Amino acid sequence: MIRGLLGRKLGMTQIFDKDGDVVPVTVLEAGPCTVLSLQDSPLRVKLGFASIKESRMKKPLLGYFKKSGIAPLKIIKEFESTDNKNYKIGEELKADIFKAGEYVDVAGTSIGKGFQGGMKRWNWTGGPAAHGSMHHRRVGSIGASADPSRTLVGTNMPGHMGHRRVTAQGLRVMGVDAVANTILIKGAVPGHKNAFLAIYRSKKKAFRPLEEERKAIVRKVNPMKQSKAKATGKGK
Repeated sequence: MIRGLLGRKLGMTQIFDKDGDVVPVTVLEAGPCTVLSLQDSPLRVKLGFASIKESRMKKPLLGYFKKSGIAPLKIIKEFESTDNKNYKIGEELKADIFKAGEYVDVAGTSIGKGFQGGMKRWNWTGGPAAHGSMHHRRVGSIGASADPSRTLVGTNMPGHMGHRRVTAQGLRVMGVDAVANTILIKGAVPGHKNAFLAIYRSKKKAFRPLEEERKAIVRKVNPMKQSKAKATGKGK
């Protein structure tokens, strides 16, 4: 079975779970992805997503699609697989490979913020706000004294913020619509609206059905750490 799919971020909304609680979810278009090639060692499946005009493609890549007899696709990526026997080149994989209750990792490019100062980029508190301070949002001292007489590598400074590869891990699938080819993911995922994403099955969290009853967490109290009032029987 293939580990994931390519998709697109459609936006955010909210749903109600079985207990009536509001759950913020992100709507993702998961596929349809076309199988472009199969690899045996190691097991890999190369997928393509999002159709594109031939005039917008580079000629070597266009020749690759013409040779395989598949319509040109914009995004190409390989995914891990446990068994390739059930797949064939040209087959379309859709959102129904996921099921409600399992956990996924979503990778994408975060929204770019442009050039930002240190207070926004690194959450600095800033200097005094009084009129005579003259040091409100400035960087301040960034170098050492005689030794080493330079600014250390990795110092938090103003600069380009956002627009980097980010992976949101352990997000739960709250619903799958096989007809509309969409899935509902609890929480937010990186990227702007219509951004392309890679959706992977989580390796850290196992599947749990949505109908599973919530279990109350009973915490044991260490008698050695109780207050003196509780230890003497006066506290409740």
